[in-house]
Amino acid sequence: MFLRQIVTAIAVLLTLAAGGATPLAGAQAAAKRRVALVITNATVVTVDATRRILTPGALAIDGTDIVGVDTPAAIAAAFQPGQTIDGSGQIVMPGLINTHGHAPMVLFRGLGSDLNLMDWLQQYIFPAEAKSVTPAFVRTGTQLAALEMIRSGTTTFADMYYFEEEVARAASEAGLRGVLGQTIVKFPAPDAKTPEAGLARAEQFIVQWKGNALITPAVAPHALYTLDASTLKACRALADKHQVPLIIHLAETRAEIDAALTLANATPTQYLQGLGLWGPRTLAAHGVWVSPEDMTLLKAAGVAISHNPESNMKLASGTAPIVDYLAAGITVGLGTDGAASNNDLDMFEAMRFAAFLQKHAHNDPRVLPAPAVLDMATRHGAAALGLGAQVGSLEVGKRADVILVDVRGPRQTPMYDPVAHLVYSAHGDDVTTAIVNGKVLMRDRKVLTVNEAAVLADARAAAETVSAAVKK
Repeated sequence: MFLRQIVTAIAVLLTLAAGGATPLAGAQAAAKRRVALVITNATVVTVDATRRILTPGALAIDGTDIVGVDTPAAIAAAFQPGQTIDGSGQIVMPGLINTHGHAPMVLFRGLGSDLNLMDWLQQYIFPAEAKSVTPAFVRTGTQLAALEMIRSGTTTFADMYYFEEEVARAASEAGLRGVLGQTIVKFPAPDAKTPEAGLARAEQFIVQWKGNALITPAVAPHALYTLDASTLKACRALADKHQVPLIIHLAETRAEIDAALTLANATPTQYLQGLGLWGPRTLAAHGVWVSPEDMTLLKAAGVAISHNPESNMKLASGTAPIVDYLAAGITVGLGTDGAASNNDLDMFEAMRFAAFLQKHAHNDPRVLPAPAVLDMATRHGAAALGLGAQVGSLEVGKRADVILVDVRGPRQTPMYDPVAHLVYSAHGDDVTTAIVNGKVLMRDRKVLTVNEAAVLADARAAAETVSAAVKK
């Protein structure tokens, strides 16, 4: 027996000398957790509460969740991946969160340029919608928007439009996460001839999609100037009944201020407060024309703001007081608005313009620094949509909504500060890979969940319908 132990020991020593595996090494390998995917050798920008950056870093994903964020060596020691993505020369970051838009309106891209909001709506958009918006139109537009969002790094989007069930179907098929609201207006809409019918559709939509892994249904009263008081109150009641978000346009233009003053001798924020509209799970898009008193009301009610700098600039609506919102402790997310008034869905552009607009307005380059802007496009956007516990940062236990951004090109070289690079240098077409809920939607610039050729063909056909609708 003693001789056998000596022989075994000698064999182990010889194996080690030859670089071979031992029974102990095999046991250690077996102890590694098997996971679906590891992304390694990248610069990992977590956007967590400490704004941790790992250079190099790695990420482990299993099922729908992030299960590891650490150095490449630590991740390699703990996890055995089914697939590995080499992130060399790339930034790994949370997917971008677009907190306001109208996805199907990509089919109105470039329609009626160089007009203010009300002229643009009344002369082009409302007539075009009345004649061309159908369930098929909405589905095609959403598929086109999904393709654009995936390609440019958006993994979650908020939406308000008509036939919202078609938006939900197209988004979920593409693999995107969405907070989607059925729009309600006082005039005949493409999917509802009366506000009451719109409310009924909204409730049906909520019941159909509530509890879905990717889609959060919402109620979306359009705006103060397109609804009466009783309908606005009914929208609040419906959102409360089902405990879902409420999304509304707020104080986008001076004209809306004038309308509220004429109607109730109050600002839009004060008027809606008087109706009981403000409350938790509420997102107000734009919020350009607000007073300090308005901000106090919004903060007390827990209302979040979606800032849409490009749309506000293009329509000359004004400059939202983002620095003041943040100083007041109000949650601010970032949005593109619809591509009809932007004219794209690139959230990297939205970040850059958000930063520049505030610096210009305050004549101070320090007022809205790059880290604050990145927060607005990620974790603060998630909080604004009520998804802060699920997405918006790269942390163990959160959903695996992740993008990779290539920083090896001329425009990205050299890179001293990854966060400043993302806000001031990166473009949507620098995104190489997009993952939502642990599912790879795009890899190496190839979208895997949308038939690009078919969607582009359908979109071009839909554009002919739009052209005919606005032809004079």
